[in-house]
Amino acid sequence: MASNRPAPEALYVPNDSAEGPDGSPGFAAYATQEPWEEWNPTAESVRPVRGRHRVHKKGGGGLARSSTVLGVGVIAAVGAGGIATAQGGKPPVSISMPDMSAVTDKLPEAESLPGVGSLIADDSDGSGGSGDDTTTAAAAAPLSSAGITTADAEQGSTGAGEALRARIMQQAENQQHQADDAVRKAAEDAAVKKAAAQAKAQQDKATAAAKAKAAEEKRKKEEAARKKAEAERLAKLAKSFSLPVSSYTLTSHFGDSGSMWSSGQHTGLDFAAPSGTPLKAVHSGTVKESGWAGAYGYRTILELEDGTEIWYAHQSSVSVSAGQKVTTGEVIGRVGATGNVTGAHLHMEVHTSGGANVDPLAWLQGKGLNP
Repeated sequence: MASNRPAPEALYVPNDSAEGPDGSPGFAAYATQEPWEEWNPTAESVRPVRGRHRVHKKGGGGLARSSTVLGVGVIAAVGAGGIATAQGGKPPVSISMPDMSAVTDKLPEAESLPGVGSLIADDSDGSGGSGDDTTTAAAAAPLSSAGITTADAEQGSTGAGEALRARIMQQAENQQHQADDAVRKAAEDAAVKKAAAQAKAQQDKATAAAKAKAAEEKRKKEEAARKKAEAERLAKLAKSFSLPVSSYTLTSHFGDSGSMWSSGQHTGLDFAAPSGTPLKAVHSGTVKESGWAGAYGYRTILELEDGTEIWYAHQSSVSVSAGQKVTTGEVIGRVGATGNVTGAHLHMEVHTSGGANVDPLAWLQGKGLNP
């Protein structure tokens, strides 16, 4: 900046020259005069320019109205005047001032500098007055009033620290409210989600229970329908099947064990009845064998259409012969006590087409009969 430039020196004239180039007294001439006192500027004699700085606007011509250039001019002028005064009214020494217009033309506009525009008043008319009262008032406002609102001023809270503390407390309170609101909202959302999950679980449970109940009802209905169909089938089948005797008492069952049977187990079902009681064909079929059979006594074997064989043993008499076809309920012989027996009864056995010996009671029940 130009504020550090020294004041321009006086034109040098050789000691032996009595006058300067322009006719003024030279240095030698001054030397012959009475002694003069040198003036040294001090802080008291030259006070710094305070207040708003003036900067020459671009395009106005002349020197820029800045504190720096003005200070240089003041120092130079005072220095020259002091010398002239000390010489007792002698003509002043010619001082060559530098042309500052070229420098000021290259300086930037003061208003464009950050933070400086508000400190410089608009003095375009040269009067030295303030052009913008608002900017001046804002620049002159004390820093201690920053952050104080009208409400603070009315309540008497005009201290900067008190206002700052109040603002901080208010901001902290607002942040706390926001945090509380966030926590409350999160809790409400969690409660809503939990309630929705519980409702869904209950709904799923109810749906599962309803499905299970419906499945059980369906199973029961299907079971009832199956039993009904089986009963109808057996009833229809029973019409084509018949018990071997009409009046009887079951004395020995299939699988009973004892020493009276050579195999150690009973192989049929015994119907105890008086000797001579008629024996009926359980189903339509063909007489495969009829006659004496050792321990079985007189025996008749009836073969059904599916290959199942029905054995009638211990008969007192036989009414059919081998190869004869019979129908359901037709008499084929009489109850007796022939063979290895302890009393009159019908020993009935059932053999499948594969030759297996099965329980006669279960087989009869499978045909819809209940001995």
